[in-house]
Amino acid sequence: MIMHVITNFTASAGAETMLARLLHGSADEHIVVVSLIGVSDRNRNLADNPRVAYVSLAASSFAALPGAILRLARLIRKEHPDVILCWMYHAMIVGTIAAQMARPGAAVYWNIRQSLDDPASLTRSSRLAIAGARLLSSRPAGIIYNSARALELHRSYGYANRNMVVIPNGFELPRIDPTEATTARRIGIVGRFHPQKDHGTFFKAVAAVRKTHPQALFSAAGNGLSRDNRAVIDLMAEAGLPEHAIDLRGEISDMPSYYRSIDALVLSSRTEGFPNVIAEAMSYAKPIVTTDVGDAAAVTGNAGIAVPPRDPDALAGAIRSILDLSPSEYARYAHRARNRVESEYAITAIAAKYAAFLKR
Repeated sequence: MIMHVITNFTASAGAETMLARLLHGSADEHIVVVSLIGVSDRNRNLADNPRVAYVSLAASSFAALPGAILRLARLIRKEHPDVILCWMYHAMIVGTIAAQMARPGAAVYWNIRQSLDDPASLTRSSRLAIAGARLLSSRPAGIIYNSARALELHRSYGYANRNMVVIPNGFELPRIDPTEATTARRIGIVGRFHPQKDHGTFFKAVAAVRKTHPQALFSAAGNGLSRDNRAVIDLMAEAGLPEHAIDLRGEISDMPSYYRSIDALVLSSRTEGFPNVIAEAMSYAKPIVTTDVGDAAAVTGNAGIAVPPRDPDALAGAIRSILDLSPSEYARYAHRARNRVESEYAITAIAAKYAAFLKR
């Protein structure tokens, strides 16, 4: 029996989506998911597995963590899991301490989903949790990283464990129509409004591209990316963009329709681990423009262009290159994108890697 401990299963980011995908394909008779903060209907529905029990500890602040540790220890003693897999830094700390208090003999593993390319872009709470987890990093039976860059940077930071492995994110391949030879015109970006995602650099790049490619259309999807968010409008104005220059879509429930609506995806992040949105867009045969953070460039491979982070001119140049592709060149990029996800990141193969590592 496996128990997953995750910081916040109400979020709709990469870690939560990956856990839901693993739950969806799991045939284990009994699985318990413990969220320090809460559990959303979105993630329950994405998992769609009646064998999963969900527990929320409602610990949304540091002051609530001691009580959460005690409640989790009691739950571990009750459930007697064989394996406890802790997702994200706060859950890693809470899960490790609770398991030691409960002493059930369960093997505790960590799942790290974040690179450390730019720690300044992270919240103070996350930076404190990263430092605290470093002190405990030799205790888990093993650590899973979702990118080679994340493993490298955490090891350099002082995470000490003899059993560390890289297992990338996995994806279910959508059915798509055969790629028609076309040119790119509609450019999209997906990700919550957060300093880590560096929408300011994206907005500046868009402002530059619009001067040379006025026919290009831009949209942005993600929590906080809406016209009622004054911070977004101000950041666009700072980049020299009028409000209508980018279609701000906010958080979207129907992501398949969004990926089908764009011709290429941009990622402008300052730091990442394994960015789900890149592989998701590639599964819909969309070329990529990304900053070279985490394993973003490695995931993209020959299906797009990688540029240095926090460089609007370089990002603008890469977007122009995609917009200038001939129909046959665009079709080649699209074909490479789909094939790369199919051969490297299919969820069935990734789930098997998880199972083999945890059983070891």
